[in-house]
Amino acid sequence: MDQAYLEFDSIHKSFPGVRALNNVSFGVNEGSVHALIGENGAGKSTLLNILSGVYNMDSGAIRINGESVCFRDTHEAIAAGVAVIYQELHLVPEMSVAENLMLGHLPNRFGVINGKELRDAVLKELAFLGEDIDPSAKVGSLPIAQRQMIEIAKALMRDAKIIAFDEPTSSLADREVNKLFSIIRDLKKRGKIIIYVSHRLGEIFEICDSVTVFRDGSVVETCEDFSTVDADYLISHMVGRSISDIYNYSRRTFGGTALEVENITGRGLSEPANLTVSKGEIVGIFGLVGAGRSELMKLIYGAEKKRSGTVRIHGESGGTDDPMSAIDSGLVFIPEDRKNDGIIPSGSVCENINISVRRLKSRFGIVNQKWETANSENFIGKLDIKTPSRLQAIENLSGGNQQKVILARWLSGDIKVLFLDEPTRGIDVGVKSEIYAIINQLASGGIGVVVVSSELPEILGISDRIIVMRQGTIVSSLDREEATEEKLLNLALPEE
Repeated sequence: MDQAYLEFDSIHKSFPGVRALNNVSFGVNEGSVHALIGENGAGKSTLLNILSGVYNMDSGAIRINGESVCFRDTHEAIAAGVAVIYQELHLVPEMSVAENLMLGHLPNRFGVINGKELRDAVLKELAFLGEDIDPSAKVGSLPIAQRQMIEIAKALMRDAKIIAFDEPTSSLADREVNKLFSIIRDLKKRGKIIIYVSHRLGEIFEICDSVTVFRDGSVVETCEDFSTVDADYLISHMVGRSISDIYNYSRRTFGGTALEVENITGRGLSEPANLTVSKGEIVGIFGLVGAGRSELMKLIYGAEKKRSGTVRIHGESGGTDDPMSAIDSGLVFIPEDRKNDGIIPSGSVCENINISVRRLKSRFGIVNQKWETANSENFIGKLDIKTPSRLQAIENLSGGNQQKVILARWLSGDIKVLFLDEPTRGIDVGVKSEIYAIINQLASGGIGVVVVSSELPEILGISDRIIVMRQGTIVSSLDREEATEEKLLNLALPEE
């Protein structure tokens, strides 16, 4: 067999209290798409960070076209033709689309930026991606799906030989996913080396040629031929056990009304919205990107100012004019973008768990450290949060464990209604199963749950009832028994 163009040879990497990579070895051929799969914290992102120069390996070797490389920083990696597109986006919200795409190599003459050349170059790249985005628009004003495509465009403009995608479809709708796959196939034809990290196994089988399975920082297996394996085989190797039903759905008896929304209007909605959720009910909200799902949640929660409408929680109205009053009323929200809207990155796991209930447990402004320690330790054990200690900075945890910390934060208080926007975005199948179990347990305890998701199997798997939105309007409500992927997609697609 020919020597692989990209080789990882006995890579080791440790952090304080954690062995992130242990003797990792495999190769990727030129003109191929190679998948990396494994649970959150298995070592996939750490390996990409070493490849891109963010981290230095403790020992081992990386060879590109037979030559050993060790990048001291990301600039050296980029110069060598390596681009990594991370799940957590690295864009400057206050800058324009064009400035983000060309950052570091803006066309200029004597320090003066050539605006026309900049705009033309960016429009050409966006057209290649099939995206209709204004190059002058501020990145922070765009939906997360479009920001994801801008991140992809930024890497492609560098004409890298090795391109790694870390959960690239976690924020994309089917249309954008299909465009991305078309781009990847084109890159493959041009002889590029593609590394593809995803928790969506269907994508792995559709787009990848080979796969390496990680578990606990080590390579469990590398499969060069997909015809010999199936999804169950890969899952069992990822998690070390069989997962027969990841959704953990069980029928429940619903109580009275937990949440009632009447004629709410505001940004993102084209018509007044009405919604009810019973105690113990899980309501899924499905729609394409831009359908108004997240906007509806934010209007109800008070994160966006509503123009009109009434929100009642357990029959009481007037408590969701802003997030603090919503929380006090028992309505809590886990947002889609946990990095920017959910966690305090530099804060510890303990601080992130206790931040929302601290005011209730403090006395005369003095933090009750004994209670906070006990509470955080309780939830670290209860939700099986993988962390060296409660004092670990949350930014060092995997996405799935960060999501568990946010869940622990709200479970530390008295909640009546729980909103979750894309709750398993970028989370592996093992942790997904654990989060679904928590959601079902909360519903069984009488909490009303609303879940926004772009993943049809997820919506169908966990919901008692599914609301479909299209172009800012609620267009249908289906019971679990009558909902199918085909029905939901037909309802969600824009009318001709």
